[in-house]
Amino acid sequence: MHVLITGGAGFIGSHLSLLALEQGHRVTVIDNLNQGVKENIPNSAQFVYGDILQPEHWIDKVDPVDVVIHLAAQISVPFAERDPLEDLRLNAEGTLKMLLSAKRLGAKQFRLASSAAVYGNESRLPLKEDLSVNPIAFYGWSKYLAERYVLHFAELHDVEAVIFRLANVYGPRQRTQGEGGVIAVFCEALAQNRRLEIHGDGAQTRDFVYAKDVARAFLHRLAEPGPAGVYNVCTETPTSVRELAAFLARLAQKDEADFRLAPTRAGDIHDSVLSRRKAERWGFTAMTPLAEGLALTWKYFLDQQFLK
Repeated sequence: MHVLITGGAGFIGSHLSLLALEQGHRVTVIDNLNQGVKENIPNSAQFVYGDILQPEHWIDKVDPVDVVIHLAAQISVPFAERDPLEDLRLNAEGTLKMLLSAKRLGAKQFRLASSAAVYGNESRLPLKEDLSVNPIAFYGWSKYLAERYVLHFAELHDVEAVIFRLANVYGPRQRTQGEGGVIAVFCEALAQNRRLEIHGDGAQTRDFVYAKDVARAFLHRLAEPGPAGVYNVCTETPTSVRELAAFLARLAQKDEADFRLAPTRAGDIHDSVLSRRKAERWGFTAMTPLAEGLALTWKYFLDQQFLK
């Protein structure tokens, strides 16, 4: 199958592009390299420089595709709080333009990277896909609006749509600049012998899922996706930020984690643990234990530090 991946030069996109090629798919990557890195794109993938908000500049360079996997997005909660209009433009308008582009390219499937942020501060854990959404930040609302665009478009144009609400994704090649994931930020700090910074009290919990498992989810059942639907991609295992810091400190061969507490950031959810049951019924399960994924991620950041 010919798979078009937006944001394919980014963290998740790079893992996805490589796995898609390994599975025998033809891959085209669309990326404007604002966040992505060209070196992340496998040599066997076709790279087309382009912006999701300006498909008219690149769409004629792309052959007809079978599947569009839409990863390109604005992912910073603090940025969205500062500039909600730009967040809306990138996440909602960008998704709509990619839906229209998918139709023009003949795609029969559209897969969207959404976020656990759509649930908000819901106390009924683990979070199930049929819960009412109640985001507490502009970012969560823009991602939820993107979901609704996808589902409505799929009904109108007979497109098979799958939406993945991602838990906290981590792994090699994750950025630490801007809204970097806490694991990447902690790994880089430990590799540079810097003190860790924890926003809030550190008791907040997250559901950490390894990037290669997320890539597997996006490619799961491409030949037979089933009806349009929303699926969590997660482990259903809560880990507090303090527990995470202590585990990574042990990997770094330190007696204990050295950290300071910083104020809670606007829009941050205290506890986010997702249910994996619906995805399991669909046939997908995240396979990488947290200890294994953290060890691989720590090795990557340590190697990067030695290469500098």
